[in-house]
Amino acid sequence: MKQSQVSIGLINPKSPDNVGAVLRAAANYRVEKVFYTGDRYPRAIERKARVVDMSRKVSKDVLLSATERLLDVVTDTMKIVCIEFAIDAISLPTYQHPDNALYIFGPEDGSIDQAIIDQADAVVYVPTVGCMNLSASVNVVLYDRLAKSAEYHDSNALISENRDTNNRLKVR
Repeated sequence: MKQSQVSIGLINPKSPDNVGAVLRAAANYRVEKVFYTGDRYPRAIERKARVVDMSRKVSKDVLLSATERLLDVVTDTMKIVCIEFAIDAISLPTYQHPDNALYIFGPEDGSIDQAIIDQADAVVYVPTVGCMNLSASVNVVLYDRLAKSAEYHDSNALISENRDTNNRLKVR
């Protein structure tokens, strides 16, 4: 079975809590790399007394890497998919995800630059009333990708292997 190559790109994120939640989402949905641009996130980490807690088993193997330009991390086989509340964007429920993609999310308090939008293979929006939080957007897009993919696992083995150690529930 062919392994998909999926990465997340964050444009100048500012919140360590949001980045931490994105890392957890990435791990939950089997995304191995998260890239970010800008200096707000590293500055926020320096100013904050605590750092993003990566002790959780699920997110410890996700690579978090700074880059000057997100488009520099795109491989020849990857599609650029911008997630943005933009005129003429494709609605997420109708979007068909590519096997290999870099999903680019704009800053919490802004939009993706038009130059990046112009190079995207697709611009997709989540049809909500108003904009969502960055990490919520990442979770929704990655869930949609999973739900529409052939890699969807519908089994008790997945639940048993991945649930919290305090969860021993069973439907009767």
